[in-house]
Amino acid sequence: MFSPNLSMATGNSKVQKTNVTLSLLLMALLLFSVMPTEAQIGLTYGQEGNNLPSPQQVVKIYQANGIRWMRIYFPDPATLQAIRGSGVTLLLDVPNDQVQNFAQNPSLAVQWVQQNVVPYAECIAYLLVGNEVPQNTKQYVGPAMSNALNALRSFSSVTSHIKVTTAIGMSELTNTYPPSNGQFADLPFMGPIVNFLQQNGSPLMLNVYPYFAYIDNKAKISQDYALFTSPGTVLIDPNNGLQYQNLYDALVDSVYAALARQGASNGPHTGVMVSETGWPSAGGDSSSVPQASSYYNGMVHHAKYGTPRNPRQSLVILHSAFDENQKKGDATEQHFGVFNTNGTPKYPGLNLNS
Repeated sequence: MFSPNLSMATGNSKVQKTNVTLSLLLMALLLFSVMPTEAQIGLTYGQEGNNLPSPQQVVKIYQANGIRWMRIYFPDPATLQAIRGSGVTLLLDVPNDQVQNFAQNPSLAVQWVQQNVVPYAECIAYLLVGNEVPQNTKQYVGPAMSNALNALRSFSSVTSHIKVTTAIGMSELTNTYPPSNGQFADLPFMGPIVNFLQQNGSPLMLNVYPYFAYIDNKAKISQDYALFTSPGTVLIDPNNGLQYQNLYDALVDSVYAALARQGASNGPHTGVMVSETGWPSAGGDSSSVPQASSYYNGMVHHAKYGTPRNPRQSLVILHSAFDENQKKGDATEQHFGVFNTNGTPKYPGLNLNS
């Protein structure tokens, strides 16, 4: 009768246990990779109001609510000082009225970076060169981004982590339906920007507002689709089969499609990051506290899932921290705040802790 080799049997047992352990570990990692993670949520901090809290108070409001990201539209010294050591990370804009100067005067870009970025570099992650720039400024954005990057490299010992990008709106797209048909309307403008972002590992910043798409086309877009409250799939993209349950995903994915048409890859540090999104609580059609509350709560919950084309959570900046009673434009522009000016939440229950 065959007598088993006990040492071999023991060895096989150890191998089997090891294989089982490795398999369980791989399964756990796989499950973790497909499960949603906590979203990275931030808030814009606009200052077009005469009743706003001080920058120091604003930073305390961010900290008290666990908000770790802030976007500011110009290098306000008081805000930059308040941010230091706070744990809040900045997206800092080069204002539109400075873009041409950046493009035409590299030494000015160096001076600007030295004054407004270097002393606060540990708090800054992204430098946005322009925000939905007007037509007469578009030609300067690409050169300005290059000069901004070169200026940062002049102080690389403290600024090497900062990514240079720009923020665009959905008006830069000529087609968004279905999402896979997305394409940029102005290729001479967007082409060099996409190339710059790809070469330097930076994301494209996108200001995306389902609110405006909805009120402009209420005959074809349902409010549930715009507010993250649709009970099921609303759109199946006929070109790729992706299913859409909300308008936000469809709009963002149309930008991913436009980027892909320009040969852009979607890596962990490229692709699209949302630099503004929101819903007004007053001032116009379909603007109310319940509707805005639904949008912001839906957005915060949904951000951790990414989009059908890019199911990976990324940074989403909500607009905005406060209502701005001196902001120009449509009346709704003054009513995007998620906090009251005394620091209390406009939408109780909205959890912005990222």
